[in-house]
Amino acid sequence: MKPKKNPKADLRKKTVLFLQIGLIAVLLLSYFMINLKTYDQQQATTEKWDPLDIPEEEAIPITKVQEDLPPPKPKDPPVIEITEDDSPEPEDEIETTETSLDDIVEVDDIIEVPDSEPVDPVPFEFIEDVPIFPGCENLKDNEERKACMSEKISRFIGKKFDTGLGEDIGLSGINRVTIMFEIDKNGEVKNVKARGPHKLLEEEGKRVINLLPKMEPGKQRGKPVPVRYTIPINFQVQN
Repeated sequence: MKPKKNPKADLRKKTVLFLQIGLIAVLLLSYFMINLKTYDQQQATTEKWDPLDIPEEEAIPITKVQEDLPPPKPKDPPVIEITEDDSPEPEDEIETTETSLDDIVEVDDIIEVPDSEPVDPVPFEFIEDVPIFPGCENLKDNEERKACMSEKISRFIGKKFDTGLGEDIGLSGINRVTIMFEIDKNGEVKNVKARGPHKLLEEEGKRVINLLPKMEPGKQRGKPVPVRYTIPINFQVQN
């Protein structure tokens, strides 16, 4: 005889099984609910760009850099014009005082003090009034007096200069001695200098020039001034 199963025992087993399945389902559901995230669906929006709606830039003030300029040139001083005043000047009252003969002071003779300031000699070519050599007094033109003076000095030297010295010292051919001298404020010859090929010829040139006669002094602006004169002496030595 087969044993029979108790239906209650099967029901208990199934109840336990269902309970376990329910717990598992609840746990799974809870797990998914915890991890579930919700996202709000939002649409991306773009603003319409208006190219004319551009904010104006603020105007930047322009500052000028001051350059270092040179100082202004000083102005010329104003020209002061002096005009003659024709109005009569006020006359000062003159007080008259009587002086007796006893109060008169005797004045000694006035002594003229010579002008000691040296004056540079003026070259003969530029003197206003040329010195007058004896024999040229009747000439009024300055150029004529120059020519007359030069001619008379040349003739004087030609007569007085000893050309035989050149042969004595062994020179030959054409030789030159240049003479420079001054005619001072009194018309006398001063400061004679000579330059030549030999010392003896230079001394002879000085000797002859110192023999020149006294002249009327040259003048510059109406005042006597020293005049510088230069003359070359040319002579030929024939052996």
